[in-house]
Amino acid sequence: MRSDIHPVTRPVVFRDRAAGLSLLTRSTLDARETVEWEDGNTYPVVDVDVSSASHPFYTGTPRVMDTAGRVERFQRRYGTDTVRR
Repeated sequence: MRSDIHPVTRPVVFRDRAAGLSLLTRSTLDARETVEWEDGNTYPVVDVDVSSASHPFYTGTPRVMDTAGRVERFQRRYGTDTVRR
């Protein structure tokens, strides 16, 4: 096998600020910020927008969609007769 072709993995903390969830795992990502973990060591931290703690599919909280506004905007843009014969 060839050596030195795989990226270096290191412990990294992924943090979801919206849900307050932090997860220590291994990753190839490199971050500039660091955080002190529960074991007293400092690790690079990567902030994420969505995790399993904040995603609507996993949490079961539905998002309110403005479908009435979308339908009205579609009808204004293309008219009520959109089917061509």
